[in-house]
Amino acid sequence: METPGSQSSLHRANLERVVRAVRLAGSLTQAEIARTTGLSAATVSNIVRELKDGGTVEVTPTSAGGRRARSVSLSGDAGIVIGVDFGHTHLRVAIGNLAHQVLAEEAEPLDVDASAAQGFDRAEELVSRLIAATGVNRSKVAGVGLGVPGPIDVESGTLGSTAILPGWGGTKPAEELRERLGVPVHVDNDANLGALGELVWGAGKGVRDLAYIKVASGVGAGLVIDGKIYRGPGGTAGEIGHITLDESGPVCRCGNRGCLETFAAARYVLPLLQPGHGPDLTMEGVVRLARDGDPGCRRVIADVGRHIGSGVANLCNLLNPSRVVLGGDLAEAGELVLGPIRESVGRYAIPSAARQLSVLPGALGGRAEVLGALALALSEMGDSTLLDGSVAGGLPTAAPVFT
Repeated sequence: METPGSQSSLHRANLERVVRAVRLAGSLTQAEIARTTGLSAATVSNIVRELKDGGTVEVTPTSAGGRRARSVSLSGDAGIVIGVDFGHTHLRVAIGNLAHQVLAEEAEPLDVDASAAQGFDRAEELVSRLIAATGVNRSKVAGVGLGVPGPIDVESGTLGSTAILPGWGGTKPAEELRERLGVPVHVDNDANLGALGELVWGAGKGVRDLAYIKVASGVGAGLVIDGKIYRGPGGTAGEIGHITLDESGPVCRCGNRGCLETFAAARYVLPLLQPGHGPDLTMEGVVRLARDGDPGCRRVIADVGRHIGSGVANLCNLLNPSRVVLGGDLAEAGELVLGPIRESVGRYAIPSAARQLSVLPGALGGRAEVLGALALALSEMGDSTLLDGSVAGGLPTAAPVFT
């Protein structure tokens, strides 16, 4: 038994500190590990050697600042995590290893009127199919990250009644999937996972404070404060779609009037254009037509951008983020929507906050949420599991696609 404060317990703590730093970053040089953990270069070198000999990490030659260095990553066969992302009309699943490599990924359409049970049936089937396709042993699964389009109550794990998927309110998604898969499941809303995905691998990499704005069937924000997702005590932080823009405006699904969502979400925007473009028009189609010069679509996208910018200005005044990342189909409109967002921020935000802010499109596209689900699973798993070797075993390797 290790005594607290003993050399053996200190050594174990240092091992876990190094493993955690590498697990969250994907790969680090030994110098970066030392800076991240606060350990000396000599201690890091000894720990990396021990972890390499035990098969927990892999060390490969690289360069940093023009100098030769050694890149440390978790072994590709140390275990796997699964990401599951439920959207308004889609289901996407990805399987990745602890070295931040995607082994398999697949998306399929999801009927918006499907029940929660039907949705989880589909998710269970897709997870099983991808595991079989990769040849991964189920015993190697360390955890699952799950994304849903709505607020999750932190204490109960219950999906809020304002979820985009009808009939899903009041369900406990993590509990449901955990019973089906038999492994730990960690759940969050899609905007938070989009923020996490962009923070780790996308347009937010290297930033400590950002907001990820997802505009789809609803409007939500994932907030990163000091490098961590901020959820609030009840898990509802980031509901930017329900900022009131016009108290006499359209009735929102939340019961209030004139929410940002009623001026920006697809369900409210598309009817403005469908009389002239047909009932099958999608937000993706609106963006494509706008980029091709359609004046109506360009006007609507500009209006949506200005409305989003008003909400972003409120975020700037309250939280002063250094970066806003726009996700969802709307991000593909580029400057057609980003320009109006910046215009509104410049008009309504405190000048000092507006000057410090950069507004960028997401770099991960529709994959942001499922990659964020993988990142969530990676962040929640315990390092003692890796050091004890309980998820070690033979896994196939794959080319890294996160970077």
